[in-house]
Amino acid sequence: MNNILVTKEVTKQYGKHLALNKVSLEIPKNSIYGLLGPNGAGKTTLIRIINQITFPDSGEVFFDGEPLKAEHISKIGYLPEERGLYKKMKVGEQALYLAQLKGLSKADANKRLKYWFDRLEIGDWWNKKVQELSKGMAQKIQFIVTVLHEPKLLIFDEPFSGFDPINANIIKDEILLLKEKGASIIFSTHRMESVEELCEYIALLNNSEKILDGKLSDIKKAYKNNIYQIGLEVAHGEALLKELSNKFEISLAKFDAAEGQLDFTLQLPSNDSKEMLAYLSSKANINRFVETIPSANEIFIKNIQDKEVNA
Repeated sequence: MNNILVTKEVTKQYGKHLALNKVSLEIPKNSIYGLLGPNGAGKTTLIRIINQITFPDSGEVFFDGEPLKAEHISKIGYLPEERGLYKKMKVGEQALYLAQLKGLSKADANKRLKYWFDRLEIGDWWNKKVQELSKGMAQKIQFIVTVLHEPKLLIFDEPFSGFDPINANIIKDEILLLKEKGASIIFSTHRMESVEELCEYIALLNNSEKILDGKLSDIKKAYKNNIYQIGLEVAHGEALLKELSNKFEISLAKFDAAEGQLDFTLQLPSNDSKEMLAYLSSKANINRFVETIPSANEIFIKNIQDKEVNA
């Protein structure tokens, strides 16, 4: 079995509101899978179903090849966007309590907590109350509690919320290390730069439906539109730019006469870059010829806007 989680036509309705409409996903083992979508798309409902906080009206969910059932909860770690620590409890006391709720003995919980508190350099927080911590500090505690029982599947909902850039990078590195050690990860966020850095696969939900899913690199290739960033070393850049503009769609053009450098963006009518390279080589020295691959953010916006236009 190559998938840690599979949903088949999962549907959920709250009164007259359709939260999920026949959503089918396949989340590969040992991958980081981005669950994306605007607010209200259905992401949180799907996550709540996976965690058995609520249940689908129809459809099926499979965990590691088996129908999802209560015993699988111990194999899932969930870091919700809305944090759930008790503010008046001491950090260590609370972390120990939550670890035991996840099935760890007190001795194992203490051992693992010491490892993580030392690793994240927060050992002196043990006797502090949660209400004394900043949002980012409390987030580190929540992260530790989420991963402590070494679950097969981790679900992170906006895991970098509240972190400064340095601590966000620390947690990002820990997430990548957990993946290297065999964990499968669902990663829900609005931060597209994090998607680019972390995710191998993505699914995009909008208005309760899945509108896009697959391997991120394949999706980005599918959305290429033959746009190239080109740099030429040429003495008479204005004349060449005029010639090119009569043949092709040119934008962001700039000619530095002192340096003899012409830079521009060009969109080809087809995917025949070899012919374009040969043509440009006959006109000037080429020092840059790079195809522009759309970002995850551009793909996200395009699909949401297209869906709205066609609605």
